[in-house]
Amino acid sequence: MSQSAVKYDVFQAIADPTRRNVLQLLAASDRPISNISDHFDISRTAVVKHLKILEQAELISAQKKGREKIYTLHSERLKEIEEWLQYFHLFWDNKLAQLQSLVEDS
Repeated sequence: MSQSAVKYDVFQAIADPTRRNVLQLLAASDRPISNISDHFDISRTAVVKHLKILEQAELISAQKKGREKIYTLHSERLKEIEEWLQYFHLFWDNKLAQLQSLVEDS
């Protein structure tokens, strides 16, 4: 499979701390690549690679404006993570309720 054929899912995309930081930047406002790369101590080429992964996971999109691409967050895609985590919230809520019951019965 060629590199261009690789499609990342949301979980793979957020696995990297740099990509999570990019998402936080874009949550504040749409930004050009120059502004995004200014926030990191890595090369612009490395930032572009992270942006491509986020685009493939459909967490962000880019629109050409003049000579720059402006990146936009698609926060609705993060809903998949929230839904997955919801199971674990229920699991921990149940465990904490059991613990509370044990403590109160003692």
